[in-house]
Amino acid sequence: MFRPLLTLTGGLIAALAVSAAQAKPLTQEDLSVAEVLRDRALESSDAYSIVESLTVEVGPRPAGSEGDRRAVAWAQEKMKALGFDRVYTEQIEVPRWNRGHAHARVVAPFPQPLVVTSLGYSVGTPEGGLTAEIVEFADVEALIKAPARKVKGKIAFINKRMERARTGEGYGPAVGGRSKGMRAAAEKGAAALLIRSVGTDSDRFAHTGMMSINGVEGPVPALALSAPDANLLEAMLKRGKPVQVQLDVHNQHLEDGPSFNVIGEITGREKPEEVMIIGAHLDSWDESTGALDDGAGVAIVMETARLIAELPQRPRRTLRVVLYGAEEIGLVGAKQYVEAHRSELDNILAVSESDFGAGKIWRFDTRLPESKFAIADQMMQLLAPLGIERGNNKSSGGPDSSVFVAQGVPAFGLYQDGSDYFDYHHTPNDTLDKVDPKILQQNVAAWVVMSFLTVEMEGDLGRIPTDN
Repeated sequence: MFRPLLTLTGGLIAALAVSAAQAKPLTQEDLSVAEVLRDRALESSDAYSIVESLTVEVGPRPAGSEGDRRAVAWAQEKMKALGFDRVYTEQIEVPRWNRGHAHARVVAPFPQPLVVTSLGYSVGTPEGGLTAEIVEFADVEALIKAPARKVKGKIAFINKRMERARTGEGYGPAVGGRSKGMRAAAEKGAAALLIRSVGTDSDRFAHTGMMSINGVEGPVPALALSAPDANLLEAMLKRGKPVQVQLDVHNQHLEDGPSFNVIGEITGREKPEEVMIIGAHLDSWDESTGALDDGAGVAIVMETARLIAELPQRPRRTLRVVLYGAEEIGLVGAKQYVEAHRSELDNILAVSESDFGAGKIWRFDTRLPESKFAIADQMMQLLAPLGIERGNNKSSGGPDSSVFVAQGVPAFGLYQDGSDYFDYHHTPNDTLDKVDPKILQQNVAAWVVMSFLTVEMEGDLGRIPTDN
């Protein structure tokens, strides 16, 4: 059993009342308290029990669904139990959609079934399904440039492979087929769209995900193929014979409805109006329990706040945990949060988000004015022993945090090893067994250092230039 933090800090408690006259933004006493927090996280942080609770007691939680409503109630109850000073919600409006069945099979020249899943918010096929010839494109840009006569009446097949990388940098080049492909196919009169799943695995699971639907006239069914089935289609097409595929898809678009950002605070003792926001997104896709995307992130930031709440007194400023709603369908919760709190953005010290699974953190990036780099350097004194290296100053802070960064709010990024993240991303295989409790402890240790030192430091982090 870990002893109470009060008995461990001894004379270090004085760090929580450092005089504003001191020159350094982070004093040695601040760093010493953060070190105690870091070591406690490594020994006894319990983020795993939080993600276990979310996946077991709530499960899938698409925006605006019954699962989403259960998740919102779960998050409020959990934050209160963890000792947050204030817990509340803010309603957002979200488009809603129900996934039905999606079946695909090659009917000629080599009949056999295919494993597919509908992309988020896809329409269904006409009653009885549709059958059409496949036309292949190397990527979405090739589809966009293709003459309509090549596509009209056919099933456009975007066969873009995603490259594996620790940083996840292969995602950007591949995801355009998912996000823009249906729009391009519909504009050229295609019967439907198939894409190679945006993922790095070779499992026979298809990866879902959101696509651009606003303003598309005459949307067409859009589905992802598992990687082995994309390989199968590719091999058939190389034989030089027309390949015909039959699709039978049923999905349901619903009226817009409510979801919520769930917010919990550890209230600052001196400047409660000044806040650091650490976040994750509460929603998930419907085909898994969302343990990696983003149950692990939810657990990491909630446990970070719990550890800080156990200090003998509150930090100088407020630590605010925001569990964003409807991230998966376009950062809806973050966008509506920024719009609702535009007049308060100058009081946000910094933002950061955990939304890249449950891998070990290996890099610390920032988005700060150059005059504030010394603060990050001081943080690195405590992050380096965790196996973390200094990165660049180009961090977005995470998907939801990027909405704040666009308004000039500084950001921190604690980047996890994403080598296998896209093996599971948006598939039924995103489940609790992929989460390692010991690695979650290392995550929390890094997050508690960064978060505590930000809300306890002297001064602020300034603003970053924007194009706005």
